[in-house]
Amino acid sequence: MKNEMEIEFDALSYNESFARISVAAFLSPLNPTLEELADIKTAVSEAVTNAIIHGYGNLCGYETGCRQIRHPKAHCEETDDSKWGTVHPGKVKLHCMVEDGILSVDVMDEGVGIENVEQAMEPLFTTKPELERSGMGFAFMEAFMDDLEVESTPGRGTKVHMKRKVSVGSWIDSEE
Repeated sequence: MKNEMEIEFDALSYNESFARISVAAFLSPLNPTLEELADIKTAVSEAVTNAIIHGYGNLCGYETGCRQIRHPKAHCEETDDSKWGTVHPGKVKLHCMVEDGILSVDVMDEGVGIENVEQAMEPLFTTKPELERSGMGFAFMEAFMDDLEVESTPGRGTKVHMKRKVSVGSWIDSEE
């Protein structure tokens, strides 16, 4: 059995939960375990958050193209009033495919890209220490998924590709 979906959404912080729920809903016909769902949702959440915060620098708010009150620790684009910032209008793409019990997830952005992918994947490394980022995003993705690959070109964006074997409920086997 093969199934796939792709969605694109604004690079806004509250869409991280939308991405998590979308992947969970996509997987529901396979009857995954709660542990599998939690692991996959966490990995997707980390990848989407990286795209929003690191790829696009959206630290200021939730509405595309609108002026938002700055987070006190965010270094947003300054406008006339230094208490305001602008949200980048970028998009995040989420592509999922299940084939033979293997989930493939791609999270893509067209943001700033990563200069040194190897360094970015080191636990505790962060480009946003002023925001108290833990630097554990890629480490969590690697821990919760079976395979992780990161492709990035500075100035053009990043693609995070993850795979995970998913238990297939016995009721699915009986239908085939």
